[in-house]
Amino acid sequence: MRQPDECFIRPHFVCQHDSFEPMSVDVLLGLQWGDEGKGKVVDVLTPGYDLVCRFQGGPNAGHTLEFNGQKYVLRSIPSGIFQGDKVNIIGNGVVLDPALFKAEVDQLSASGHPLTKRLHISRKAHLILPTHRLLDAANEAKKGEGKIGTTGKGIGPTYTDKVSRNGLRVGDIEHGFEAKYKAAVARHEEILRQMGYTDYDLPALEKDWFEGIECLKQFIFIDSEHVINQALRDDKRVLCEGAQGTMLDIDFGSYPFVTSSNTICAGACTGLGVAPRAIGKVYGIFKAYCTRVGSGPFPTELFDEVGQSMRDNGHEYGSVTGRPRRCGWVDLVALRYAVMINGVTDLIMMKSDVMDTFETIKACVAYRVDGVETEQFPYDITEGLEPIYAELPGWKTDMTRMQSEDEFPEEFNNYLSFLEEELGVRISIVSVGPDREQTILRYGEA
Repeated sequence: MRQPDECFIRPHFVCQHDSFEPMSVDVLLGLQWGDEGKGKVVDVLTPGYDLVCRFQGGPNAGHTLEFNGQKYVLRSIPSGIFQGDKVNIIGNGVVLDPALFKAEVDQLSASGHPLTKRLHISRKAHLILPTHRLLDAANEAKKGEGKIGTTGKGIGPTYTDKVSRNGLRVGDIEHGFEAKYKAAVARHEEILRQMGYTDYDLPALEKDWFEGIECLKQFIFIDSEHVINQALRDDKRVLCEGAQGTMLDIDFGSYPFVTSSNTICAGACTGLGVAPRAIGKVYGIFKAYCTRVGSGPFPTELFDEVGQSMRDNGHEYGSVTGRPRRCGWVDLVALRYAVMINGVTDLIMMKSDVMDTFETIKACVAYRVDGVETEQFPYDITEGLEPIYAELPGWKTDMTRMQSEDEFPEEFNNYLSFLEEELGVRISIVSVGPDREQTILRYGEA
């Protein structure tokens, strides 16, 4: 049994040599193309924190949590919401659809989880308008075969308005909202006319949206950067939750098949208003294999019965869209890249149990690009790339009922050691099933 080199589950503390040194924030994010299981891990870690904060993305996220025989899918609300004594914050880097937000609130409230006192919303978070969804559909239709494969929820157009300084924010609900909304809609409808996209029923879309605005008014609006930094000064423990995976980052992902925000660790700074020096632990989550939803390159994708087995065993269908996910072997070239740019301190491996039945496990350790072997993630992965695999024996053991590292089969331990050596970071948590109880801490517990 390994001895802990430091306490894992306890949030990271900065050594305080004087009274002016604040606490640090810990960041939890996905290292692949999303759907890594971030929601479950946030839920597991939340008891060790006082605040849980979403820093980017919108309702295109789908964080699935299972406990006490119930299954929940969170889109915009942070995954720490089920721990009743914790403050959850939707940060300024998030884009929020009031209609979908209301539907999420109603569903959670109906299942016995009141939210108004435990969820706070940044005034600087941008609102997704009904016309943003129309613009999303129009843009995808115009691209034809070159479409990105968006969820159609208006995420991209909302971030476009944000960057072009035309956005509508949560704080605008408090001051001159009607005039600002009408001006934004008029601008969007002019763009839609220019694109020849005129077959829509805006009043029908607006009905649910304005009901969502009324729902939003029940919550506490905050200047989240002040709240979070004050919490750090008060020695509160803060966990930052990302939405989509690293390989969908607008700058460092497989562009242009990416999301519209920074999904990497640096996004926590801009999406919540915390300084880089305040970052403590960085928890990087990945699956024992790899998946992707929508269009875009996927070097290790499988089109055979092995890929289908991963899809079926892992229930790899989008929690928000229902779309089947593309499946393939774990890509260590992409993972090394993600570990590097995020500064990952601890790895968390999800869905180990999906691999329980395989005789042989493969892992991509390098690419061959135009005949040249490389271990570095290249600028373009769309063409002329061949994955190079290492092969390891499978464990052929049902791991779903295991409760400690001592029960792991030798072949699985060998797989973990191989990954740690390749990635240069320890794997501190292993998930062996969807329930919060099917989570095994390595290197000791706090």
